[in-house]
Amino acid sequence: MKKKINLFGMTRLELQNFFLNLGEKKFRAHQFMQAVYQNYCDNINDIFNFNKSLRKKLLVQSEIKIPKIISEYISIDGTIKWILKIYNQKIETIYIPEKNRATLCVSSQIGCALRCTFCATAMQGFNRNLDASEMIGQIWNAMKIANIKKNKLKKITNIVFMGMGEPLLNLKQLTSTINIILDHYAFKLSKRRVTISTAGISHVIQNLGSLLDVKLAISLHAPNDTIRNKIMPINQKYNIFSLLSAVKNYLTVSKANQGKISIEYVMLNKINDAVKHAYELVNCLKNIPCKVNLIPWNCIPRSKYQSSTQEQIEKFSQILKENKIITTIRKQRGDAINAACGQLSGTVINRMYKKKLHKIS
Repeated sequence: MKKKINLFGMTRLELQNFFLNLGEKKFRAHQFMQAVYQNYCDNINDIFNFNKSLRKKLLVQSEIKIPKIISEYISIDGTIKWILKIYNQKIETIYIPEKNRATLCVSSQIGCALRCTFCATAMQGFNRNLDASEMIGQIWNAMKIANIKKNKLKKITNIVFMGMGEPLLNLKQLTSTINIILDHYAFKLSKRRVTISTAGISHVIQNLGSLLDVKLAISLHAPNDTIRNKIMPINQKYNIFSLLSAVKNYLTVSKANQGKISIEYVMLNKINDAVKHAYELVNCLKNIPCKVNLIPWNCIPRSKYQSSTQEQIEKFSQILKENKIITTIRKQRGDAINAACGQLSGTVINRMYKKKLHKIS
């Protein structure tokens, strides 16, 4: 029996071609996207803008296949972790509420190949890339839940690809996913509300502007190549100079970034947090229009690292600010349910403040 085509996760252009091949008009693609992404329809029979004949035709050869949430956990700070089942494996999506908005942190791979030594996803190793339907499925599920619970959950306003995996090593599927996120007939988010976080695949960043224009966040985490080589092996292939050169090129063509890039810097005790490292970072970034986000390291099992003290983080921050670098210290969110930065691995460790809402079998 011929495998059915999954229409979920197709871009508008792909859907238009699909309907044209069926002998239908292109506007059927618009109707399909609005039904699925704006009205959360997951059954072809329920797309009432399609006549019975078209629905019958679609059911023969196509389907709407969306990953399912199997577990939901909520932290005392309101952060929610959703675990989705992808065949026999699991991925994580994190909902982070703020005062006037909510951000959804999306995974792009099952596991990760980059072996960053401070990250739980890296310890899991790499399994495979997620396809567009699996990435969009995370967003669809989260937005549907937020819509149903609109009096309890803030509307999702921002999407960040900061979950499991390295997004730029899954570029083709990432591009399709972002096209759907931005599409007027789908989620219709602004490109300034979508962020790709990357450990630094320089040759991809160099040419990224020809494919995408969204915000970019660079996981730098070190002020020099010696430290970065040790904690982020990808630096041995794409060093800091090549990475920041590519970033400067992307900034010349990107409107979403408004001329400024985000630099992420995890604070590791006695590794990259000394006063001298702060001054090295100032020198490293002197020609890069940026804002720096200092991230207190979040504990993961079997790790040799410790987070920098609050005093050291604030001292580090002050040096950057004194040298006219916009600097923030990230609030620790979701660590009670292993949903904080660097903790995603498809599991939840029991902690004092963990509250398990439900587990779906």
